[in-house]
This record gives sequence, structure tokens and C-alpha cells, in this order.
Amino acid sequence: MQRYFINERPADERTVTIAGEDFHHLSRVMRMQAGDRLFVVFPSKEAAIAEVEEISKDYAQAFIVEWVTDDKELPVKVAIASGLPKGDKLEYVIQKGTELGAGCFIPFHADRSVVKLDAKKAEKKTERWSKIAKEAAEQSHRNLIPEVYQPMNFDQLIQLGTEYSYKIFAYEEEAKQGETAAFHKVLKSMKPDDDLIVVFGPEGGISDKEVKKLTDNGFIPCGLGPRILRTETAPLYVLSAVSYQFELMR
Repeated sequence: MQRYFINERPADERTVTIAGEDFHHLSRVMRMQAGDRLFVVFPSKEAAIAEVEEISKDYAQAFIVEWVTDDKELPVKVAIASGLPKGDKLEYVIQKGTELGAGCFIPFHADRSVVKLDAKKAEKKTERWSKIAKEAAEQSHRNLIPEVYQPMNFDQLIQLGTEYSYKIFAYEEEAKQGETAAFHKVLKSMKPDDDLIVVFGPEGGISDKEVKKLTDNGFIPCGLGPRILRTETAPLYVLSAVSYQFELMR
């Protein structure tokens, strides 16, 4: 069944209104009619099966048939911080990272980022990235839509990192030297409901200045195996490892 995220839980615990782009998708793409069923998810991460009752010109109304306990979220929150890469690589990271359970995405202007976004372009990009996250969350039956931050500078990223219990960054030099223990040690230390922020550089990697600032602020450098991963591949490797550790090994 199709999944839609609803901004507010219904006051009467029964009637759900679907409008805007979701209504267009429901009526024009899915061509739903009265009697069809769908999943609705609320900000509380609660989900329910609802049945379409009425389709008007601008909105659809459905009534809740059954509440469902189907939490699909990772037991730990993982924030993916990506130095702005070229092209549509970040779109790929957000789409696939959402499918793999990322809690949020934090683009940042890195020393070696080729792409530079002014405020207007950054706002437009963030809107697109957020839409990609929403669609991927619906497709993968998530219970929440990952937040996508507006691109920030490196100092803002460091400050944001103070909100996380565990902080690491993927560092190519560690991989080259055969470091394999740091990431594993962090995952072994984490417990359900803990949070982790992982920083990835753009195509050129993280600069020496950024490495020093990260380590000075409690971020742990980690290798991600013996192979050098692309900037769009490394976040997916990390999320897969987290899923294995906390979902498949429990």
C-alpha cells in the first residue's frame, strides 16, 4: 500500500485529510478511489491503515481502519554530514541513505568542495533534497522523513556536532594505513537510542585543517575498510554497517 506522511494527528482519531502534492499523487498517479486503502504516518511516528472515504477537487478524506505497530527506524540515530559534492551525488546519498535509515542529512561547505551555493541556491537545493527524502521515506516505509539541513559552513557543523554523543569522520589516510578498529569500537559502544554523527569529505577528501578541527572537537577518525570509497558510497557503507550491527545482529 502507498504511504503518506500527515502533518497532524486527527483530533477525532479517525478522519485524515490528504491535500497538496500528496493529494495529486493519490488522485492522479495512484488513481485511488473511495474504498482504496493506504498507510498514513504521523509526526509521532505512529502509523495506521486508512480507507479513502471521499475524493474532492482539492483533497481526499480517509478514515482510520487500524493502527499499526510497524516501526521501521534504526535503533540509533545516524546523522550524515557530507561535504558538498559535484553534480547530483548528494541527491543519490539522500535517496539511498533514507532507504537505509539515516536520521538526517547535513550538507556543508568543505575546503575541497568544488560546488559553492549562495543563500538563494542553497534554499532551492534544500527544498529539492527534502522532497527526495520524503519520497524515499514513503517508498521504503519509514516512520519519519529525515531532516535535510540547509548547507552550512564548517564551524557550524562543528557546533552541531556538540549535540551528538558519538562523533566520527571517514578519513582516507586512516584507511590507507590499514586502520580498521575505530568504527567497530564506536558501534560496539553504542546502545539503542544513542546518536551518531558521521562526517564525509567531498571528492577531494577532508583537508588537513579540517582534520585538525574535527579531532580537536572530539571527532574520531575512522577507516572504512581497505578500499577507498567514493564520497557518495561511504555514507551508504556506514549506514549498512549500522543496520547490520543493530538490526541483523540483535
